Parts: sequence; C-alpha cells; structure tokens
Amino acid sequence: MSVWKLVKLNFGRSPAHFGEVGIGMEETSDRVRSDALFSAWVSIYARLFGKEAVEELLQQFPTKDKLELAPPFRISSTFVYREVDGGDRKIYYLPRPLKFPTNYPDDDLAFFKTYKKLNYLPLEVWQRWYQGEGFKESDTQELIDETKDKSQGDLKTLGTFDYKKAFKIDKVPKIAVDRVTRATNLYHTGFVQFAWEKDKAGLYFLLQLSPEGEKLADKLHAALELLGEEGIGGERSSGAGRFEVNWLDLPETWKQIVDFQDGKYHSILSLFWDSEIKADFLENSSYEIQERGGWIAESQLRRKMVRMFAEGSVFLSSPQGMLADVTPQEFEKLKKHKIYRSGISLSLPIKAKEK
Repeated sequence: MSVWKLVKLNFGRSPAHFGEVGIGMEETSDRVRSDALFSAWVSIYARLFGKEAVEELLQQFPTKDKLELAPPFRISSTFVYREVDGGDRKIYYLPRPLKFPTNYPDDDLAFFKTYKKLNYLPLEVWQRWYQGEGFKESDTQELIDETKDKSQGDLKTLGTFDYKKAFKIDKVPKIAVDRVTRATNLYHTGFVQFAWEKDKAGLYFLLQLSPEGEKLADKLHAALELLGEEGIGGERSSGAGRFEVNWLDLPETWKQIVDFQDGKYHSILSLFWDSEIKADFLENSSYEIQERGGWIAESQLRRKMVRMFAEGSVFLSSPQGMLADVTPQEFEKLKKHKIYRSGISLSLPIKAKEK
C-alpha cells in the first residue's frame, strides 16, 4: 500500500531561473520538471548522507538492466498553486490531458482556440472533466464568452483563466567579465517571480512512497529542506531558487483523485521514459515528446540527450518508467559515477472522450 504526500515549495520573494532545452539564459520556465527535481534532490541527498547512501538509493530504481525493480518513490513534475482570498482558497493547477474530456462537443470551432490555450486546469475543473460528469454545455458557452473576455461562470470563478496571475517573468541585465582579457559583455537572464503579497503562489508536486520508500521519508524530507536552503535551478549563486518546504499528508480532494477507479486511461504528471516502447502500448494514446539534456554540475560536460513523454500524455495502461543512463563517454573514461535522468512515471486514472 503506497502513501501519497503533497509537497509545496514556497519561494516567497526569491526569484528562480528554470532552464529548458532549446531556450537561452534570457528565458525561463515557470516550473521544474520531474527529472530536474529528481536530479537536484538526489544530488543533495548524496551530500547530506554520503556516497554509499545515494548509491544504495539509486540501486532500488529500475533501469534498462534491472527492469523488475519497483521504485521506492515516484514524483510528479512541479506545478503552480495559488492561494487567493487571503489564503482561504487554494488553487492547484494540473496539466490538461491530451485527450478531450467526456461529452466534449464535436463542433468546437467557436471556442477551440481558447480551449487549446488551457494547458493547465484548476483541480476542481480537471476532476470534473476527467473523472466526473465531464464537459457541460455551460462550459461551451463560457469558453465562447472567454474569447471575448466576458466569461462569468464556474470556470472563471475556479481560476481556469487565471494561471498566469500566479507569477511574472522578467529579464535582469547582467555583466560577464572575461577571465583573461577582462572584457565585459552585457547579457540578460530570465527569472520567474511567484506572487508573494496579497495573493500567494508557488510550486507543488505529488510524492508517492512505496512501503520501502516510507522508510526513507525522513531522509528525503531532510534533503529537500537542504535543497530549499541552497536553491533549485540556475543562478543560485545570486540567491535564486530558494524555497521553504511544506510537506503535507494528502488532502481529501486529492485522495479522491488518486483513488479513482473508473478511468480507462492514465494521464502522466511527470516525464516518462522507457528503454523499449512496444507498439501496442501506444495504441489509442495521445502524447507529446520532450527532449531533455543539460550540463553535469561538477564538470563542463553535457549529459546525453534523451527524449521523454511529456506531462499530460495519455495512455491506456499506467506507464512505469525507469532511470535513463545519460553518462557521457568522456565522463565514463574518467571512471566517475553514472549519471541518470529520471523517467520514472507518476500518473492518474482518467476518463476521456472516445473517438
């Protein structure tokens, strides 16, 4: 029997820089994906508890050579939450599954552009569309109204169109100094700042612990607290990416969602990778692919690139995933440790419109 946790990351006044493959320093994502969170968390775990402890931890995760293992824990990517009305109401955003909800109309030309922009849905809307009664006629009219900035219904009240009110992204000028010539170069770095005044916002993720993983819960919590003190993402030397951890038991609404039994499909909340994807696994699925790469922290080498299924992808069966070995050849020649990127999947059961 697994145990679920809801973990909130409160960045307060601290800005953050979350890099992605394909964007430069001038841009930043508004959140951290599951593989980046896993890497940062495991790295700080190693510093806190030592090399042997982290090697013992990683040996419990499935890889291409150890398919039979069940991971001690699974994590989702981070997503935005908002606290509005003085903190009395909390809005958790989830990625919109890449299938239409049940009862979605065939004639959607009047509002499809507005619907397509809803990359993230408030928890209540996500639950109704994909685990409850599905899409309603009133949703159609409200989406049509939203194209004219006139929506006033339930979707508006629940924060469906207010995702970007949780944060703002700015570019900050910086100066780089050449170590040899002392020449200077002006550049800009993108930072995301989560709301921290009247309405507050931050990131959250779901954590699923197996019975073995429960034994590690205190260590994982301690490592995450240390990660919060040091920061996550880029520009940490400038004080970016620092957060406070709120480690919570799963609220009742979330329990209903993770325990849902009537779903035919599974929508992933994390990145997902497997060494071998069979054709029948992709039958009647809807997915997007995300390239993942990046630098190795302790060297000037890049990890091997790997392509993963993105959050919101939908499959008929629950994907499991594994760690991908992304150790570059140069790193292997130095006989250093392996570099892994997490493709361990976390998914939720859903209903969806049939073709």
